[in-house]
Amino acid sequence: MESTRPMLEWPAPLIRFAAFLRTELAPYPGRGNVTLRCVLGGAFVIIVSMTLRVPELPLSLLVIFYVTQSNIVLTRVIAANLVIGVTFAVACVVALYAIAFGYPMLRILIASAIFFCGVYLMRAVTRFGLVFFLVSLIVIYAQSFGDLTDNTEMLVRSCLWVWAAVNYPVVTALILNTVLLPAEPERQLRAAMQRLLTATQARLATLADARGPLEPVSALALQVDTMTLQKLLRFTTMRRHLSEAQACAMLASVAAVSRIVEAAAYLPERIPAAGANRTETLRTVQGELASMSLAIGDDAQWPRWNAPARAPLPTSIAGVDMMERTLSALADATRGETGGPASTRTGAPGEAARNAPARTAFFQPDALTNPRYARFALRTLLSVLICYVFYNAVKWPGIHTIMLTSLIVALPSLGASARQGILRVGGALTGSGLALFMVAFVIPHLESISGLLLMALPVIALGAWLSAGSERIGYAGTQIMFTFSLALLVSFSPPSDLTEIRDRIVGILLGVGVAIFIQTWVWPEGEGDALRAQLASVLREIAAVARTNATKLLRGATASQAQAEPAPSTLWGKLADCSAMLARVALEPDWREGDIPDVTILSQAVLAQGRALLLAVDAFNAEATLGPVTESIVPHAAQFQTNVADALDHYADGLAMQIPDAMPPLPIDFSALGPFVQAFAPPRDANARTLVWHARRIDGALAGLPRWTANLREIAEQPVHG
Repeated sequence: MESTRPMLEWPAPLIRFAAFLRTELAPYPGRGNVTLRCVLGGAFVIIVSMTLRVPELPLSLLVIFYVTQSNIVLTRVIAANLVIGVTFAVACVVALYAIAFGYPMLRILIASAIFFCGVYLMRAVTRFGLVFFLVSLIVIYAQSFGDLTDNTEMLVRSCLWVWAAVNYPVVTALILNTVLLPAEPERQLRAAMQRLLTATQARLATLADARGPLEPVSALALQVDTMTLQKLLRFTTMRRHLSEAQACAMLASVAAVSRIVEAAAYLPERIPAAGANRTETLRTVQGELASMSLAIGDDAQWPRWNAPARAPLPTSIAGVDMMERTLSALADATRGETGGPASTRTGAPGEAARNAPARTAFFQPDALTNPRYARFALRTLLSVLICYVFYNAVKWPGIHTIMLTSLIVALPSLGASARQGILRVGGALTGSGLALFMVAFVIPHLESISGLLLMALPVIALGAWLSAGSERIGYAGTQIMFTFSLALLVSFSPPSDLTEIRDRIVGILLGVGVAIFIQTWVWPEGEGDALRAQLASVLREIAAVARTNATKLLRGATASQAQAEPAPSTLWGKLADCSAMLARVALEPDWREGDIPDVTILSQAVLAQGRALLLAVDAFNAEATLGPVTESIVPHAAQFQTNVADALDHYADGLAMQIPDAMPPLPIDFSALGPFVQAFAPPRDANARTLVWHARRIDGALAGLPRWTANLREIAEQPVHG
């Protein structure tokens, strides 16, 4: 029996897919709220449209999904874009019908020109991309109906009904999201901060009570937490006007929480035995974190924290000392009207000021010079016109979704287009399958609007739960709901022709095929080289952090007088951007270049080691500056950080070359660092052991950087360390 057990295991792709679904379908704070708002909005729209016979019910449900966002700021932005875009698009269509309805060639040429300009501006502007997308979509899609009838009055009335079917759900969603179930970004920010502070208190309690070794904090989790706070902070400042004092206090609080969470990752597995005041200090810091959490949840105190003034008590535990200094600086910064005087003690308020949202220009800097924008617009227009010609040549009206799909799938990169196509096909198949099941087993038993709601709302809830997830799966939920409603809710009577479901699926499949083919072979835009350049840039910035830490350490008279500075939070943001780009590169079609899978594997290794390096470099610097390291070791610790920076710069230079040639750095020669090596044999001081442990973590992360050369096939199977 033992010999046959491996034959009974699930295939690896199925295991990976199951793990992917388990991650993407897992609940998180706020996901249920988004789902509930979508379900309530969908129920209201179904009742109103069915009762008043407002056409285009599937489109109204789609609007509910798009407007219902994670917080009220995004909801209002999307709502404004939808109203502006649909109004302008309907006006363009009506004007086009009035000018050139009797001249098909002229009508198509004008519509193509409008479409090209809209798609071009989708990429050339920094805001209102949704407006230009809607204009392009509605203008070009309306031409397919102009070929089916000569009744211009009916076409104009249909366009006006589209305007009504979009705008009344926008108002519905705004009321629902603002009055009934508001998702205020400030509340979300404060809840996220309290959650992180509670987790940190639990780690301190475990350490103080000696209840066992602490679980390590992954660099990926730290990245996600940091970026969550930064995004919610940006939405909060967009939501309401803050005075200068309030903005400074809020920014300082968010930066302090980020720093405290980072410091929690540096805590040792167990508290060192020496030092009688350590447990007491741990309890004190734990109590101050609880007090800060209460202040964050109290409307009367937020965003200030009225903590009792006290001098930090050094514990020789770098993570705890960093928390103390951060809390002391935050109390000083939020006690007065401004956070200026004490903001330099830990760098947290200063970092927060740098993270304040900045106004961006309307156009991209290269809007008129970058040829990629025009090429993208031409590619998309070509795929749409091919679908239009095919749609009219075969005289198959049911596959009208072919034109919509060719635009929806057209995204700037091959990987993003492939992912969008997969999600659209998967969502359409799932929604159609559910629709067929309902037609066969449920609809024959329906007798009232309540039965219709009981049939439709579970599917809407499923789609809303998926759409509230990450971008890797969100569009599939929207597509499930839309395809389902197109099959069952497009008319005011039970569906009688199941061929419409088949035709829509065929149109979607053909549209995805045409769009992917054109995107792949006409000026393809892969992101493999851009990902490599971005990874090299991040490694250089980590090297700059290590070099800056070394310089500041040398400037201090002693290690205890130096001040630990946090790594810029923008670095975590750039690592998150690399993660998103890597997910797109992994989906790029690999029949063009056989090394795509190897690029993905190597990029994953570099990204993982980059996160580990950023965390380990900060931990080493904190231990060297806040721990009781002897003054004789300070220059050697600084030299170690300089060596790390040099190794990272050398690897990044090779990675960024046009023909990459990056070799893993050689192991750090600790024996050349003088007294620093004394801690290796066996150290009597616990902090010296901690410093060496962090140094070995850095050395291991450097060794884990993969060999990356032009001939990727030779190194695809090399082991990845770290």
